[in-house]
Amino acid sequence: MLMPHGYEGAGPEHSSARVERFLQLCGNNNMQVIHPSTGAQIFHALRRQVKRSFRKPLIVLTPKSLLRIPTSDVSELTAGRFRELMDDPKFTTNAGDRSKVKRVILCSGKIYHELAARRDEAQKTDIAIIRVEQLYPFHSEMAREMIGSYPKDAKFCWVQEEPRNMGPYLYMADTLRQQLDLDNIEYIGRDTSASTATGSKKKDRSQQEAIITAAVAPKPQENEKSQGMSGGKRALAAG
Repeated sequence: MLMPHGYEGAGPEHSSARVERFLQLCGNNNMQVIHPSTGAQIFHALRRQVKRSFRKPLIVLTPKSLLRIPTSDVSELTAGRFRELMDDPKFTTNAGDRSKVKRVILCSGKIYHELAARRDEAQKTDIAIIRVEQLYPFHSEMAREMIGSYPKDAKFCWVQEEPRNMGPYLYMADTLRQQLDLDNIEYIGRDTSASTATGSKKKDRSQQEAIITAAVAPKPQENEKSQGMSGGKRALAAG
């Protein structure tokens, strides 16, 4: 099932595939739920689904906006495999200093690109971003190795576009606590809501900006106005 999913300023029916409901159905390895962040990841996931010697339902959550944004090059399609988690390229291909990382962001889907772009704009070198590409089954061994490569005193947070009572957060917080003994995850995302989206592009962008600001930093050109964003941050629930 290919499910459009992403907060792009449209109405509720365009924003959420209700990933939390699919995750509530998961158990005993009965299905797969993925939220890929690149075209290559989708390609390898579909290829894996066809090539496997067994059949399990595959739920693919993808935003429409990434259809218009280049996220992979050809070499990533012709080589490699689907990766259940993706480490931060800043600390792999670019050989950044992991020992200086103070915050590790866990996320899934398109918000990674917004977080990474803001980190580059703000020139933050002490933030790492790990992408959970496969929410279920969760690859705990890969996650343990990846998270363990960062300082033990680093602060961990889960960042998502969805409201707190929707999206992967509640499932992932429980999974990380049970499987990795990681119980100090800060939540950054929209506040609990009865509706999946506001239906107002202006309000949606304001909420999205508050999320990116709380997770990484304000826009560099708006540092002087950062105090005025405190109202937007009230739309977030943390802890």
